[in-house]
Amino acid sequence: MGAGDHLHPQDLQLSMALCGGCRFLVLAARSMHVSARSTPALAQPVRVFSSSSRVCSLDSFSTGQRRVPAAGVKTERTWPSAGSAQRNLSAVAVSLQGQRRPLCRYDLLDLGEVEENTRKALACKHLRRFIIDPSLAKLVAEHLSQDIEDGKAVIFECNPGPGVLTRTLLNCGAQRVVALESDKAFLPDLQALENNLEGQLEVVHCDFFKLDPIGHGSMKPPAMYSEKLFTDLGISEVPWTADVPVKVVGIFSQRNERNMLWKLVYALFERLSIFRYGRVELIMFISEKNYSKLVAQPGDNKSYQAVSALFQMSCNIELLHQEPWSSFVTTSRHGGLNIPKSTVVPNDHLCLVRITPRVDLFTPTVTPFNSSTLVVMVKQCLAKRRGKLIEKLNSWSPGIGQDLLCQIGLSEDVLTGQVYPDQYKHLFELMEKSEQFTQSWLYSEVLENTKNTGCGS
Repeated sequence: MGAGDHLHPQDLQLSMALCGGCRFLVLAARSMHVSARSTPALAQPVRVFSSSSRVCSLDSFSTGQRRVPAAGVKTERTWPSAGSAQRNLSAVAVSLQGQRRPLCRYDLLDLGEVEENTRKALACKHLRRFIIDPSLAKLVAEHLSQDIEDGKAVIFECNPGPGVLTRTLLNCGAQRVVALESDKAFLPDLQALENNLEGQLEVVHCDFFKLDPIGHGSMKPPAMYSEKLFTDLGISEVPWTADVPVKVVGIFSQRNERNMLWKLVYALFERLSIFRYGRVELIMFISEKNYSKLVAQPGDNKSYQAVSALFQMSCNIELLHQEPWSSFVTTSRHGGLNIPKSTVVPNDHLCLVRITPRVDLFTPTVTPFNSSTLVVMVKQCLAKRRGKLIEKLNSWSPGIGQDLLCQIGLSEDVLTGQVYPDQYKHLFELMEKSEQFTQSWLYSEVLENTKNTGCGS
């Protein structure tokens, strides 16, 4: 086209060029039958937009505001995708069907229809809860936005099912998501998605809640040893004081929620299972009933238990969000929401909780090699929360109680249910250093607990 050629608006077309591994959207102008005597030239310049992997800044397209989740799954909802503009943009620019490619912020994965995703979830034959509502998936992803932006940690998603949250995390820019799915029925769709991406998603037939079961020998999926999982994924051990290497996202299994919490406690204090690889963080939905127990304070004899003290001692616990049970699609043998009964505390919600292992959990005195003794000590003390702590201490080593309580500033009348988690940890450290104290009274119970939780080496 010569310098004197002029263009009509109707002669503009949108095209895409591929260059150096990056995609460029070019607003190109093409003239048909133009001459030097045509209408004045267009004043608008040609605009070029970079759309390389995950870094797009096309301000004219907006993803809109997040909608507040409703009480139940609303089948009429669709994913907020800025209308058809984004789909048309990709379609006009270039056909990428069959090609593996990185995700772009403005080239979003389709979440699918709510009705179809609900149908797939309800086909599950086991008691499970699913995130199907796009607004709820978006809310969870927003609580991971800083983690996704940092891009330092691998995200493990537990039992993604139809993959609504999976796609939402990828759409938000997650660099590496590992989908741990226990039900074979959901694997084909997830694997098809995996094959269309460039490594952002890895699908593993695995049940996170069945990692490291009791026993030895070969393991049949979905049960798996964490060592095999992490090795296959190329995730190495890091020091306890390093950044969080893995973030686990999902919903605690209702069937064994409490048992899973105890299994995590033993693994955490002994740096076994997933915690062998560092301070693995949990961002999970948990029943309001068990969340209340995790954060219960001394003096609350109904809720403050050993699991409360041990989790608070070892982790920072942050409540991110509360969501009604009805917002999740639930599959159960008898139908309905299947909400666990609770007579002590309210249980109207699932609580999204961030549980981050504390950097200062281990000290020169408290180590992965003796911390199982600390766990059993706390369990014995809080088995009777109205009993005097000095009596428990003296039962282990006669005459030692008064001196230990004096050193940590507690009165001789203090009850076991009135002692804070860090005070129990300090008490254990003093007992470890004391020449009067012997651990022999704990050995048999430590071994028994280790065996029952399946966290032994």
